[in-house]
Amino acid sequence: MTSTHVVPTDTTDRPRGSDFARLTKELKAAGLLNRRRGYYLLRMAVNALLLGAIAVTFVMVGDSWWQLVTAAVLAVASTQLAFIGHDAGHRQIFRSHRNNDIVGHLHGSLTGISYQWWVAKHNRHHANPNHEDHDPDIEIHALAFSRAQAARKRGLYSWITKHQAFLFFPLLLAEAAVLRISGLIALCRNELRNPWREAALQIVPMIAYLAAVFLVLSPAKAIVFIAVHQGLMGVYLGCSFAPNHKGMPIITEGQRLDHLHKQVLTSRNVTGGRWVDALLGGLNHQIEHHLYPHMPRPNLRHAQPLVENFCLRHGIPYSKTTLRHSYAQVLRHLHDAGSPLRHQPGDARSSTNTEARRLDPTGGLRCSFTHAAVQRLSKN
Repeated sequence: MTSTHVVPTDTTDRPRGSDFARLTKELKAAGLLNRRRGYYLLRMAVNALLLGAIAVTFVMVGDSWWQLVTAAVLAVASTQLAFIGHDAGHRQIFRSHRNNDIVGHLHGSLTGISYQWWVAKHNRHHANPNHEDHDPDIEIHALAFSRAQAARKRGLYSWITKHQAFLFFPLLLAEAAVLRISGLIALCRNELRNPWREAALQIVPMIAYLAAVFLVLSPAKAIVFIAVHQGLMGVYLGCSFAPNHKGMPIITEGQRLDHLHKQVLTSRNVTGGRWVDALLGGLNHQIEHHLYPHMPRPNLRHAQPLVENFCLRHGIPYSKTTLRHSYAQVLRHLHDAGSPLRHQPGDARSSTNTEARRLDPTGGLRCSFTHAAVQRLSKN
């Protein structure tokens, strides 16, 4: 069942600036902002054992097509490592920036994703989620998250955007490779500090990975192994990120929201219990994570009912749904955003779309109460 709590209560007569401070006080009193080093040490130990088991299996199985199963398991393990790197980037594990960065750089080198490049990009996303001009996560060449973005697409990107709802999951096969390449591009453009260290962390593990694969497997099997590993890792990463903000309100230039409303209104939680927490690395508690990025992952589950209750008491729309329904909402939103490219000017449906864009400049027809809340709050 989909459970989306949206309360279109007018909040213009209340001093909103103090809401976040009151919520923070409640969470601090519950001890939910305290570090959970034991949890992370155990999680990292389990991941290390899993990687070791995969390496031993890879060598023992040898030059066999059964290695594609190993590649699939390695994709899952690699994504779980990426979740730890994500948490380190948000300073969730240790109080010390240095210790978090050590963990983050190590996990970045194991996954092939530049930790330094990713942290800078991800911090921009957290500062301005779903903002058309400032969120790098909705500035993607091949996708459009609003009708205005779709109208600006040209050439091949225009064709992809036109069919983006159907191509979304296949496109995720390239996500891991895109993240790898983006880090290397940033390195080549001299955009990263300590370039020699970054080069070593990105290039040396990649050479070791390629050498191991081509030494154990024949060339054809090695290429397929890499494709399966990187492709499934990309799908897993993309399926973990997509439900969080896609299909939620998009903030346009000139709209101003305080931190509490900006983070809650643009985020969506995914329900489903502890197995979903493990599957998505805690990112299913996206509202709580965006409000308190430094909150340790295992505390998010306990913070969720407190945050939801606080939002309901203060008339702040709070959205949550099941994993299956979240993907359905994402695909519907992508289909709607690409509509200007599917209908030619003069088409009756195109006229309808033009009117819809005028009435809904955020470019979506979903979460209408939440969109209305963004519009109302940004005017105050």
